[in-house]
Amino acid sequence: MTDHQSPGAGATLPAPPAEPAPPAEPAPPAEPAQPVEPAEANEAVAPSSLPEPPAEAARERRVLRAVLRWTAAVAVFAAVGAGTAYGIAGLERGELPGLSTESDGRWDYPALARPPLPSGKPQPFAADNKAEAHYADLRALLLPAPRGAQEDPALRGRDGWLPTKGFLAEYADSGEREELRQKLVDNGLRHIAARGWTTEDGTHTRVYLLHFGTAAVVDDVVADIAPYSGPAYRVRGTETSVMDNAFAEVPWPGEFPRFAYDEAEPYGAEHVRQAYLAAGDVLGVVVQSRKGNAKAVPFQQTVTLQSQLLG
Repeated sequence: MTDHQSPGAGATLPAPPAEPAPPAEPAPPAEPAQPVEPAEANEAVAPSSLPEPPAEAARERRVLRAVLRWTAAVAVFAAVGAGTAYGIAGLERGELPGLSTESDGRWDYPALARPPLPSGKPQPFAADNKAEAHYADLRALLLPAPRGAQEDPALRGRDGWLPTKGFLAEYADSGEREELRQKLVDNGLRHIAARGWTTEDGTHTRVYLLHFGTAAVVDDVVADIAPYSGPAYRVRGTETSVMDNAFAEVPWPGEFPRFAYDEAEPYGAEHVRQAYLAAGDVLGVVVQSRKGNAKAVPFQQTVTLQSQLLG
């Protein structure tokens, strides 16, 4: 917002001219503004410059349905972050609560680029895409690893598709793994794209994109596995995880809800953070773990940037 400057309380206004100025010639009529051409789908963009998706009534109703499944506290949690069209990577230092110093811990990610779409297919949250379907190659929608990180080849799978058991390995209890596997089958899981890496400080990141038939199916799955009280399925290395209230203060680039959890103290061998993204027909899952303390800033940054690619 542009600040309008006004004279201070003690400022002296200039004296009026002795004679009135001659009337100005009328300005010629302005040329009509030329429409701005839309950016190409695969144009490289900085994380902070991704366009804000249109706020369509259908999507608002979908998000509202997801929020209504939660308690009033969750409604606050989801609403605080929705509607802000830029991510952590694009914020000036000091604009985000708690990130006021130069060394705030953000990772050095490469510039994001949306993959090309098949001819004639819309973006996932375009007005004419009622199903909120992702038509781009899901493997190209995965967030790239930050510079200097060592990638995890085990998550690449075959031809870039991870078997369901590779995703289920994130969860500790064998009975819960089987229950979740059946839930994914019953809801028509198509395939999973995944990527993982480890940074120099020992933080291990895993990102999973699970593709379903429609956004409504994803809403139902998220309602089951990401309730307000804590994740329904225990991630390995954790005993108890609770809603990450600090995440609600992070500016949010998406039209879709996200649910973040933090491991409750005392931590085990590692501290684990996790988030679930209900992005149209794609369920995004982000898990970060680190011995000692998994820092909040890289987790928030990673979840936010992955959301920009999905939106």
